[in-house]
Formats: sequence, structure tokens, C-alpha cells
Amino acid sequence: MDEGQLNILIADDNQSDRMILSAIVKKMGHQVCEAADGLEAIEQYTNQSPDIILLDVLMPNMNGQQAAIEIKQLAGEDMVPIIFLTSLQDASDLAACLESGGDDFLSKPYNKVILQAKINAFSRMLKMHNTLQEQRDVIRENNEHMRHEQQVARAVYDNVAHSGCLDLPNIKYLLSPFSIFNGDVLLAARRPSGSVHILLGDFTGHGLPAAIGAMPLAEIFYGMTAKGFLMSDILREINAKLKNILPVGYFCCTCMVNLSFRRQQIEVWMGGLPDFALYREASGIVEHIKSKHLPLGVLSSSAFNPETQEFSFKPGDKFYMWSDGIIESRDESGELFGEERLFSIFNGKNPDLFFDNILDSMDTFAGESGRDDDTTLLELSMVNESVVGTVDIDLSSGAITGPTDWHLSYTLRDDTLKTFNPLPMMLNILNDVPSLRSISGQLYTLMAELFSNAFEHGVLGLDSSLKSSADGFAEYYKQRETAMKMMKDDFVKFEFDLAPSQDGGTLTIVVEDSGDGFDHKRINGQKEINLAYCGRGIPLIYSLCDSLTYHGNGNKVEVRLSWDAQIEE
Repeated sequence: MDEGQLNILIADDNQSDRMILSAIVKKMGHQVCEAADGLEAIEQYTNQSPDIILLDVLMPNMNGQQAAIEIKQLAGEDMVPIIFLTSLQDASDLAACLESGGDDFLSKPYNKVILQAKINAFSRMLKMHNTLQEQRDVIRENNEHMRHEQQVARAVYDNVAHSGCLDLPNIKYLLSPFSIFNGDVLLAARRPSGSVHILLGDFTGHGLPAAIGAMPLAEIFYGMTAKGFLMSDILREINAKLKNILPVGYFCCTCMVNLSFRRQQIEVWMGGLPDFALYREASGIVEHIKSKHLPLGVLSSSAFNPETQEFSFKPGDKFYMWSDGIIESRDESGELFGEERLFSIFNGKNPDLFFDNILDSMDTFAGESGRDDDTTLLELSMVNESVVGTVDIDLSSGAITGPTDWHLSYTLRDDTLKTFNPLPMMLNILNDVPSLRSISGQLYTLMAELFSNAFEHGVLGLDSSLKSSADGFAEYYKQRETAMKMMKDDFVKFEFDLAPSQDGGTLTIVVEDSGDGFDHKRINGQKEINLAYCGRGIPLIYSLCDSLTYHGNGNKVEVRLSWDAQIEE
């Protein structure tokens, strides 16, 4: 068929009318197929696939209106213009023709000029419809391809961003993305010391652009938490990374929390997020925890402030974190859910239902209007450390083997002692030994106690008995600040010696400080852990290693830790 030539079906029970119309249509340069009633018209449509149908209204066997209904059903999404041929004049009869699927009328007797104009008009409509269908199919194919790629990327993203310990029994959470990718990030990981780091991030926008920054953020968070870094160190690193990779106008509103089970305390850093809620079980009071910083990725490293807020956190207390997707949920009239409505939920009498009540209230409020942003909610409860179990940190980098026979000496001098926490770096070195990875938490606690004793009691000469009361705690840290300013030519020196054996190996750690030492003979054999606020360090070290020996004036201590081959499994 030539370009511009149409295949037109003429369905009329009057042979003379069919001949007249056929002659006119053929003279226009189009092909013609004919039908004498409605049944033949359906058959011809099925066999010939005409572009336009000229359909008489009154025909035997099946009239034009019934045939039009059948043909439109067969056509589906395809456009098949039907021009009714009729001598009817009543408005209701003509309306019935349109309702059955007709697109236009041609009155008898036929006017050649009008017929040609109608055919040309529908020809243009057909071309436009076909073009739109082709474009739709291309868009659909590209969209399916894009969705497939996003699904693959999402699987990688989830493996990186959603690992961790969100399944701890003291954590409830909801992470509901608005699109395939989630602009909200919710991460949780145990530190070697046993505490829990939790980070809620809300990137600018949602979907793939918002998720781009989540992968480096998650890698930094999990990697540095597992190595024992403090919150301030992790936040500095994440901020610097996001500042470097995100374009102007993109950032991450963030709340990061460190939950310490032993100190019964939470440490909070908030930047750019709405107020959060801290519920006190003893009083039933709900405190508003406010953001004090700008979002991550906004300020340069020199301007960034990692200062945190500390709050007591007793068993039964609960801390609630959420993204602005909850507060900014809208009902059908466009009204926001809002902070006032959210905080009113905490007036309920049963705190165990707060989490579910927030979700139920938001769903009821939004109704059929749905959501237009990512939604994240987390409830963090204080429990005894025994409830969450021991630390299980996988620091393996894929290497099957590591160094097994080595000696390392590491000395920290004045300026480094004042500003740097050496524990993460030293733990990272030890975890290069495959046999030691499974006892990473034990090693961290051991080195933390050794370093604290050497620096605070050895170098600074502080008396731990001050910490037997709240006022004493304040005085202790006041003296600590004063003593640090007076440091001169001081040091703390670590020596590590790893020696393999046939059944496992032995790690020897020697810590020496520049202090005056102490009468270590009085604590020999003291292996019972004192549960008071002070005096716990040495008994705790005894419990974590095989042997502990003081040398000289007590300013040099040696501990040994042995393991057998079973630790490697």
C-alpha cells in the first residue's frame, strides 16, 4: 500500500449506495473492502484490518450500532474511526450512534467534498495516534530497562546500606521508600565496646539521586564503627565525603546516636532534622530533642562541628527518630500531619503502643491521598546489655590469611595524647590477624582499659576514687583538663608481639607510660571485678586475658592472651 493510501471498509445493505461510496473513495486513491450487513462488517474488519469504517446504521442480521460495539472491542487500544452513514435526524438516535462507538456522521445523500474532508481529518488523527503508540511503546521499553537496572542497583545498595544490627530486640523500625530507591537511610551497628551506633539520614529529594550518597555514607559508618571509632570521628569523615561528592544543594539531614548499655546513656548528634522524642518511663515525660547543627555535606571540614548532646537513658526509656516524611504527610485537603499531632500521640498511657499508634495515626490521616516522600520511623529502647547479646563484628576484608608472626612498637607523645584516640587504629592492625577477628570486642575492651590506666592514672596522675560520686565525676574531669595542659615530654608506648604456635598463638601487649607508677604489689591476685564506679580497671583486665604482670614502678604492664585453633573457625 502506498504511503498515504488507506484501506476503507464500506458496510451498507444498499448495493447502489456501496457502489457510489466505493467510486468516490477509490477516486481519492484509497483501497476499498465491502460488507452488506453488520456481521459481514465484523468479518471484514477481522480479515482486512481497515483503517476507517463507513458504517450504515440500519442493516439486516446485525445493525450498525451493534457492529460498532463489537468492532471497538476487537480493536482494543488501536484507533478505528467509524463514520456512521445515516438518514436519521432525531438527536437521540444520533446520540445512540456515538455511544455505541461512532466517531462521526455522514448524512444521505452523500456529499463528495464533505466525505473527503472527513476521511482526510481521520487520516491525520490515525497518523498522530500511531505515532503516539510507537512513542509510548519506546517509553515503556526504556522504562522497563531502567527499572531492571535500578532493581539490580537496589540489590547492591541494600547489601551495603541495610546490613547491620537493626534486628536487635531493643529496636523497632519502619523504612518505607516512596520510589525504588530510598532517600532515607537507617543504619545500626555494634561497636567493639558493646555500644550501638544508629544513624538516620534524610537526603535531599528521593529516588536514585537521593540514594547516591547513601552508599559511601554506609561504608564509612559500618567500617569505622566496627573499628571502634567515636561518633565525632565518623561524623567528620561522612561530612567530608558528602561535601566532596554531592552537588551544590544536596545534603543529608542526619541524626546519629550512640547507645551505651553500661553507662545507661545516649549520645546524640542532630543536624537539619525535626524535633525527636525522648520518653522517660519513670516520669512519663516526653522531652523534645532538637537539632543543633546543619545537615551533613553542607560545611567544610574546618567549619564542621561534631559536638554531641548526652542524655541519661534508663531501662524502659525510649528514643524516637523519624524522617520529615511523617510530619509532612498530607490529607486529602493538603493539610500537614505536623509535629503537634505527632507529639500528641505520646500522651497515651501505654508506651508499648507508641510506635504502632504513630503509624496508625499517620495512615488514618493521609487516607487515600497517600504519600509523596520517603517515610522512616525508629523506636530505640534501653534494655540490659544481656538482652542484646555479645558483639558480633565481621571485620574480614576477604583475605583468607594475614600476618601471623610479628612485633610492633607504637608510641604516643604529648600532642597526640591530648587529641587522638589510638584504639581504632590499633584494633584495625590486630584484626588483620584472622584468628583475632572473632574476639575483636574483647581486644577493644582490653586495650581501652590498658590505655585509660596508662594515660589517666599513669601520665595524668588522676585518682580513680574520685569517681565514686556524681560530684567526684565532675571534679575528676576538671582535674583531667588541668593535668593535660601541664603535660610535657610525656608518652604512652604500646608494644605488640604476635607469636604463632602449633595449636594457635599468643598475643603479648606491653604498655608503658611516663608516669611515676604505683604500688602494684597490693593488687596482685585481685581478680574479682569491683562493681563500684572506680577501681574496676585492673580486675577487668584480669578477666580478659591469661596473665597480667607489672614491671618496675608499675608504669609498665604486660598482658598475654592465648588462643587455640578453634578460635579461627
